[in-house]
Amino acid sequence: MRRADRLFQIVQLIRGRRLSTAAFLAERLEVSQRTIYRDVADLQHQGVPIEGEAGVGYRLGAGFELPPLMFSQGEANALVAAARLAQAWLDPGLAREVEGALGKILSVLPPAARLAAESQALYAPMVGLDARAQATLQALREAVQSCHVVQIDYADVQGRPSLRRLRPLGCFYWGKVWTLSAWCELRNDFRGFRIDRIAAFTVLPERFRQEPGKTLADLLRQVEDERNCWAADAPLECAAAPGADGRS
Repeated sequence: MRRADRLFQIVQLIRGRRLSTAAFLAERLEVSQRTIYRDVADLQHQGVPIEGEAGVGYRLGAGFELPPLMFSQGEANALVAAARLAQAWLDPGLAREVEGALGKILSVLPPAARLAAESQALYAPMVGLDARAQATLQALREAVQSCHVVQIDYADVQGRPSLRRLRPLGCFYWGKVWTLSAWCELRNDFRGFRIDRIAAFTVLPERFRQEPGKTLADLLRQVEDERNCWAADAPLECAAAPGADGRS
């Protein structure tokens, strides 16, 4: 890679993350950390507002912009493929946004590149979620974003019904199904619910605050701790990880 290209890539990588360490940049660009230190110093000398220092990490100062970039053919192909796959399994709202974004991407490509991207023999037949599950997913995703409490009528894997008040934290895709991870007020703990097993739901006007011990970050830490517990061959001491029909 030419040095000019490497400097450009450093700026791109730094501006795409909150904090980028020299070790991360060196690994991505396949150079030494010493080279990264030297390149960052040169960029700073040229007026690029890179904040931070060696041993801590770097970030890009506010207000710095690069001109619009043209996608490479490989990048355009990848974006078209990802959009086709996503549209089959997203809710209607996000699927429309993907379609709009894809149109903007294709519109800036040269004609030959656009034709090549659109003619890829890679498709995602629309056999994903049914209309009811799509509507449920969209409403729950929006409730996650707005921090609204939801109430659901749910049937677990044994068909046992229950009525739950939840603090929705995130929607997770597992290849063929979506699940909602939430703080369950009935169990006073994290739980996972398959979207396709939610018989009915209501988004309540009540909103919840992010309380310590009940957030998505807390859930992810718990899942990681349980994974480590199983890896240590101590399954009897580990709770079931919250997922599709885990704990009821």
